[in-house]
Amino acid sequence: MFEEIDSQSSPIGEISLRRRRIPVLGDRDIYEVKLGDEFLMSSAFYAAEEALATLGLAALQGDKLSVVVGGLGLGYTAVKALEDTRLDELLVVEALDTVITWHREERVPLGQVLNADPRNRYVLGSFFDLAVDPLSGFDPRQPGRQFDAILLDIDHSPTQFLNSANARFYSTDNLALMAQQLKPSGVFAMWSQNRPDAEFEALLATVFEQVESHLVSFFNPFQNNQATNSVYVCKGPAAV
Repeated sequence: MFEEIDSQSSPIGEISLRRRRIPVLGDRDIYEVKLGDEFLMSSAFYAAEEALATLGLAALQGDKLSVVVGGLGLGYTAVKALEDTRLDELLVVEALDTVITWHREERVPLGQVLNADPRNRYVLGSFFDLAVDPLSGFDPRQPGRQFDAILLDIDHSPTQFLNSANARFYSTDNLALMAQQLKPSGVFAMWSQNRPDAEFEALLATVFEQVESHLVSFFNPFQNNQATNSVYVCKGPAAV
């Protein structure tokens, strides 16, 4: 009924991967990622993580798209992005080598999907450090390049951080540095566990011309009710 697959120390605490069966959810394995005692991700529900990719890429036109996903997790955003046939290249930026290893070694279900797709590439590094360094950027093979979309799913929300050091990213100056790594018609989209935040929308509007918030509803089997997350989708430079 329960197995801890791996547990490793990291710069932000002990991170673990476990698998369990929950009778009410039927005959399937549930994979969970924890940081210390805090749950980061569960394969029991992932609709909002998929919606991040669907909504973000829906705002793009054209093909041969190059996309960055910030935060690997259990791989749901990355795999959903790869379902878009317009995608030419996907870079998944992950700060924890342990999480990348879980996928490379296919210790999580979607690792096999990501490893088999030649468009996918893992980048070991801090999304937040790379985001504010446009001269270097997200791609170590091609410094300073621009992308069609950047999809971010790391912090719990714009005010609840996985690591307190991430807080500095949520400012006009640093969001603008990240936006330099988008093509002129590019899209920035971000997941949040909370409902849309008007203050954060106003902050995004200092950098982007178009800011939309989407409420994503899904069934949470642990709480036995409907839950909601948010996805922010931003496009175009703000008028100066």
